[in-house]
Amino acid sequence: MPAASGNKSRLVLLIWIVVLGPLFLLSGLMFFAYKGWVGEQLPSFEELENPKSALASEIISSDQQLLGKYFIENRTNAHYYELSPNVIQALKATEDIRFEEHSGVDLRGLLRAVFRAGTAGGGSTITQQLAKNLFHEKPGNKIERVIQKIQEWIIAVRLERRYTKEEIMAMYLNTVEFSSNAFGIKSAARTYFGKGPDSLNVQESALLVGMLQAPTRYNPVRNPKNSFARRNVVLGQMKKYDFLTEEAFDSISALPIRLNYHQEDHNFGLATYFREVMREELLKWCKEHINNSTGKPYSLYTDGLRIYTTIDSRMQRYAEEALREHLTEKQKQFFEHWKGKEPWKEHPEVVTEGMKRSDRYITMKAAGASDKEIQKAFNKKTEMTVFSWKGPIDTVMTPLDSVKYHKKILQGGFMAMEPQTGYVRAWVGGNDYRFFKYDHVKAGRRQVGSTFKPFLYTLAMQEGYSPCYKVPNARVYFDLPTGETWSPENADAKYGGMLTLKEGLAESVNCVSAYLMKQFGPQAMIEICRKMGISAPIDAVPAICLGTPDVSVYEMVGAYCSFANKGVWTEPTYITRIEDKNGNILQEFVPRKVEAINEETAYLMLNLMQGVVQFGTGARLRGQYKLPYPIAGKTGTTQNQSDGWFMGITPDLAAGCWVGCEDRIVHFRTLELGQGARTAMPIWALFMQKVYADANIKISKGEFEAPKEKLSVELNCDRYVQQGGSSGENPDKDF
Repeated sequence: MPAASGNKSRLVLLIWIVVLGPLFLLSGLMFFAYKGWVGEQLPSFEELENPKSALASEIISSDQQLLGKYFIENRTNAHYYELSPNVIQALKATEDIRFEEHSGVDLRGLLRAVFRAGTAGGGSTITQQLAKNLFHEKPGNKIERVIQKIQEWIIAVRLERRYTKEEIMAMYLNTVEFSSNAFGIKSAARTYFGKGPDSLNVQESALLVGMLQAPTRYNPVRNPKNSFARRNVVLGQMKKYDFLTEEAFDSISALPIRLNYHQEDHNFGLATYFREVMREELLKWCKEHINNSTGKPYSLYTDGLRIYTTIDSRMQRYAEEALREHLTEKQKQFFEHWKGKEPWKEHPEVVTEGMKRSDRYITMKAAGASDKEIQKAFNKKTEMTVFSWKGPIDTVMTPLDSVKYHKKILQGGFMAMEPQTGYVRAWVGGNDYRFFKYDHVKAGRRQVGSTFKPFLYTLAMQEGYSPCYKVPNARVYFDLPTGETWSPENADAKYGGMLTLKEGLAESVNCVSAYLMKQFGPQAMIEICRKMGISAPIDAVPAICLGTPDVSVYEMVGAYCSFANKGVWTEPTYITRIEDKNGNILQEFVPRKVEAINEETAYLMLNLMQGVVQFGTGARLRGQYKLPYPIAGKTGTTQNQSDGWFMGITPDLAAGCWVGCEDRIVHFRTLELGQGARTAMPIWALFMQKVYADANIKISKGEFEAPKEKLSVELNCDRYVQQGGSSGENPDKDF
């Protein structure tokens, strides 16, 4: 009997060990995990309050539209109120139906998952999955996974104590991945459906929630059949838990997948060139500013900055459309113009240099390929994608032919700005950022031609000349330091008679500009240019009266805005403020202002340049383009028609446009086809047509505001003639 009793005691002890042992072991592991003695260190209270995840920085337009992002992971946080109820219901039905009832760990769900092998929603709650997403790396083995699971339970309970259910739901949906470089529900909704998460319907919500199990396997772009089946599984769960009726499930589950897919990328979307210019400046800003929460400089790619810009998304769209519409037709004309001929026939080095600047050449050269091998590769036909104004073309051609083809593509640069505020409203740096990376607004400088003449006329107005002042239309001669003589010719080679300054500028008569240069000299013209914000190199030579300097569209538009802003130059501004991810303002930006010329001079210049549109080289704005509103402007065409320009000013908006090819030797051969009034001005006209037609933009159609004080010069040329030039203007000067 004693032996039997002993055996019975040992059996009971063994049973207790088998039953309670795992519980003690689990308790011990939980205690050690809680203390951080095994596994990863548990997050502190501060880390729970400020969970880390890489957030994309956003570029916001002045009309509150998202222009683009800078990111490593394309993630933008959404608040709970931004989530569609359909998303919430789909997620609960699929992942955690008892979400509102548990405190982070659902023991009932855990046991159900164990006994049903995970077929009824899994054992991890949404809060546990959030804990895993925020604070854990992938475990290396099963033991580490067990420890990690215990830590997730602990973190989940802590999260539930610190956040509301709504906050946890939003945080979870902000941490998950949806493939196609979309992180978080906000980016996913925009990537796959082109909308915000608040606008997702039932089937769209089910599709995105279904992707959470395996983002790549259920990607609707790569694997549409898998995605369709998985979406319907989620819809079935929604029906099971009464979020959908039987009838709704039957109708919705039969619907095909409809996407508005657009993977966010710096090569696509509005204002691509502007965004790239901004990137360089913002990277510099980040290096110079410390993030107090990390003690390190801000990261443009992970800190979730919000950059508020002056760009108006509507004007930006109109500008891009205008450039594309006009150059699509002008390109056809250019190809026809050069059919059977090569623009670089006398300058083959243009093609050679283009080849050497190509990615293919640089890659082969870096790999050690010989010149002979490179030449052979460039003459071998291969599959490639080339630019066209109607969209990229997949074709087969030699890389050398590709270089030649792209050399004949017309390029454009366009910028629009508010004169009074200095706010840049539209910025088109080129044709297509996928093919042409160079920005023709700020980085590019091209010869400006006659659009430079108004700065010389500004000197005359400043010195008391009237727009009605007459000068001879005759050749003017300059003695050069070399001992030679220089005399500019009129484009039409016509001379004789007298012309008012208004006529001289309207018709862009070179002899009138030469006359004024004779009066004031190059240095005075350079000084007025500097006051009006032009920092480009300018040689102190008489030829600058015809526009020989190379200047950017950015600086030209900024300078012309001085005329509409009563003589005050305002630095072009395109960032208003930068905020951190929590909405705290880190810096606000105020444009610099300089009184460049007096108000009367500015108004007289507007009067002069209105003549360009009324009866001069810009008259097609009135006739062909039916723009009846007050416009001051100036066309510009450089030697051999290499560059075409137009600068246009209205009371509320000034804009400038340049058109030309990458290399100056590639151009139209005739002035009729290549002049700025034919290449650049139509883009300005199409843009303004669209802007005027948009009632929501509310741009002024009224007159330019005149100075309150009486003008010191006469603007009525009939009256001026009757008075014989005795109205206070400068007397005739020696010629």
